[in-house]
Amino acid sequence: MIKPKPEILATPSAHHGAFDYDELAQLNFAPDEVIDFSVNSNPYGPPPSVRQSIANVPLDRYPDRECIALRQKLAEKHHVGIENIVVGNGTAEIMILIAMAFIKRGDNVIQISPAFTEYERIAKLMGGNVTNFYTQPHNQFDIDLPSLEQQIQDTKPTAIFFSNPNNPSGQAYASPYLHRIFQEFPNTLIVSDEAYTQFRLGLIAGTEMYHVYSKYTTDEQLQIAGMMRIRNILSLRSLTKDFAIAGLRLGYAIGHPDLIEAIRLIRPAWNVNALAQAAGLAVLDEMDWLRDTVRQLHDDKNQLVDGLHELGLKPLPSLVHYFLVNVGNATEFRSKLLRHKIMVRDCTSFGLPEYVRISTRTPADNQKLLKAIETCL
Repeated sequence: MIKPKPEILATPSAHHGAFDYDELAQLNFAPDEVIDFSVNSNPYGPPPSVRQSIANVPLDRYPDRECIALRQKLAEKHHVGIENIVVGNGTAEIMILIAMAFIKRGDNVIQISPAFTEYERIAKLMGGNVTNFYTQPHNQFDIDLPSLEQQIQDTKPTAIFFSNPNNPSGQAYASPYLHRIFQEFPNTLIVSDEAYTQFRLGLIAGTEMYHVYSKYTTDEQLQIAGMMRIRNILSLRSLTKDFAIAGLRLGYAIGHPDLIEAIRLIRPAWNVNALAQAAGLAVLDEMDWLRDTVRQLHDDKNQLVDGLHELGLKPLPSLVHYFLVNVGNATEFRSKLLRHKIMVRDCTSFGLPEYVRISTRTPADNQKLLKAIETCL
């Protein structure tokens, strides 16, 4: 009998937000009937230009396998060279390619937890040994940098994966301090998953910090410029979340040319379809739209959080539009809400069985969520 590689059978199952269509079918719910607070995409998208751009794509022609136009436009936005950019079918595909390129059987890998489940899956798929560096709700998931440094010294990992802002907590790490530590370990690949960086909603020193491509702060410009000189850091970005094009899937990585070339060499031919490339080119001209919708989300989130407090719940602080709420039993709470055709993210798979993650939607949807929660409490 033909069997797959042992690593395949040992790979843990994926746990994600968004609809489980089989689950909805069992409940006799159509997807359009359910309001989805379990995904962290921009609820105001996609911008109108996306539909216009994909309507003119010739479907009988292969897409540009190198995504040259899109990579060039991304490079200009980030003030880097085209050789510093690789594009993928969402950041999830790029993560798999990173694991294929750099992780071997027996390699140690650290993930800063709570963490996106794909980090562990892709590492184990390659035969890697995954250890967690845990952060906790009681101190807002802050990283104890000396402890992290010690764990790196002890395990000598091939790679470290972390999300910044973190998913699911919505907290951000102080990148300059992290990068200073990571530079001490040049033989460890650092994968910084920044899929939600454009949703930074926090107020820092009284100033709204909207990290939008063409509106970089000086610190972020310096950070990206520094990454181009460091050979062991990869930054992952998502256009899927920012512009609500989850059905198309589009993400990219920024890094030193040596790292980018390794990923580029093993990616499947035509991995980014023509519709996604056209949509990507369109949304990169929609920075004002993105900034305005992020600002609106900030206001919507404040109102939603106030409403949850009135119901006796206590959302944890977050710098983005999604946040954690302690509900006692996350699996039971999610099931109750789903019967009201409302979906939230059960965070048991993140190691947080008492918490759900809620992503802010439009005011009308947020009010429906609050009414459903009031019924369930």
